[in-house]
Amino acid sequence: MLVHPQFDPIAVQLGPIAIHWYGLMYLIAFGLVWLAGRWRINHGKTDLSLKDLEDIIFYGVIGVIAGGRLGYVLFYKPAYYLSNPQEIFYLWEGGMSFHGGLVGVVVMLFLLARSKNKTLLELGDFIAPMIPLGLAAGRLGNFINGELWGRPSDLPWAMVFPQLQDNIARHPSQLYEMGLEGILLFLIVWWFARVPRPTGQVSAVFLMGYGIFRFLVEYTREPDAFLGPVLGALTMGQLLSLPMVAIGLIIYFRAADKSFPARKQ
Repeated sequence: MLVHPQFDPIAVQLGPIAIHWYGLMYLIAFGLVWLAGRWRINHGKTDLSLKDLEDIIFYGVIGVIAGGRLGYVLFYKPAYYLSNPQEIFYLWEGGMSFHGGLVGVVVMLFLLARSKNKTLLELGDFIAPMIPLGLAAGRLGNFINGELWGRPSDLPWAMVFPQLQDNIARHPSQLYEMGLEGILLFLIVWWFARVPRPTGQVSAVFLMGYGIFRFLVEYTREPDAFLGPVLGALTMGQLLSLPMVAIGLIIYFRAADKSFPARKQ
């Protein structure tokens, strides 16, 4: 049995300025996306430019923050925020939804694609291989903060989270998510995108991969105490992941039968 190391939530203290680990993970996430995007551009994997990459990241930051927060508000605690609407803007208190962030990014990429005379799926195919790198950094932030812990477990690597004060060994589900939704999904999508694919298929593989991995990991992740399972034994995270898999399948097979023109990715 392991014990969570209880990291100091502040990574760097510069006088009155405190940089928290979770905020630092966001910076690392977008930095990794920028580096991987430059690699893809420099190696001829896309006809997009470095300026396009910078625009995608800028719009993506807005989409992640706005969509992630609104998704958490609407999917997880709508009644609470309806009674306390001012707290919607209290981002420093935590509360972000990946699925909401994804919707936010899709909306922002759609607007950006129109301005660049591109399609949403063209931009999606370019950015999809890099997104898991950001997800890995985010899940590492969850682990450092000792949040989103797992369900009770008797496995040798099960971990006690002292902040829960229950002395129960649990799955380190944050690390599972980092490994599956982050590292493994990155390897799969990056490998898939190494050669030209019909437009939409790279995006589809990302959607299906994340949806499947998140659905499986949720069986080891403790449901939110204020929400619990929402449909039988299924959690909100699982319900929100199922449409991702379905949409990914539709896009993949429509692209396969040449519903979308092939483009270099």
